[in-house]
Amino acid sequence: MKVMVYVEGPSDKLAMQELLHPLLEQKRQAGIDINFFETPEGDRKASVLTKVPIRAIRILQNNPDAIVIAMPDLYPRDKAFKHSTERELEKGILQNFEVELKRRGLDNDPRLKARFKVFCFKHDLEVLILAAEEALESRLGSPLTRSWKIPVEDQNHNNPPKRVVEKLFESCKDKYKDTIDAPLILGATEYRIIKERCPQCFKPFVEFLEGL
Repeated sequence: MKVMVYVEGPSDKLAMQELLHPLLEQKRQAGIDINFFETPEGDRKASVLTKVPIRAIRILQNNPDAIVIAMPDLYPRDKAFKHSTERELEKGILQNFEVELKRRGLDNDPRLKARFKVFCFKHDLEVLILAAEEALESRLGSPLTRSWKIPVEDQNHNNPPKRVVEKLFESCKDKYKDTIDAPLILGATEYRIIKERCPQCFKPFVEFLEGL
């Protein structure tokens, strides 16, 4: 079985590979190949919302054992179509998928629909870094003064997790580099801890992979 997870950018891909490495290896030994793919440069979120559903149909048609997952950020809201919650985001992506199925005359094939899944980061990848407090504190080399909401997925569109993380780095006279710091911090963290600290959106995604 091949599982293809489409995320927005390189930091998402690298961080997921590091954080979930033990799970990915366990599944690989069981014959399940899980890979993360970044979308092309440009409006990356819009690509996941509108282009990935179309690409998924071609993949699923050509490989009956494949599963395709779209996993964008929830932030920013209303990109490509109106949404501000994870449910609205999921509904919009699935609608794009179903419209394309109908256009191709494939809307009566339940096997295709069953193998396309939607999850998201709430509100972006950095929510997982806020959940990895111990590794984040180690990276910064300074005790953290918590300035974010708990549960960590309860941040909002006006102050998404990435902005919170950037400010934490700035307070330590450093600059957050997502493609370096996200994999470093999350690679030093047990994914099961992050799963429990992010029960709204990240936990369902991990549980789906665990259940394959």
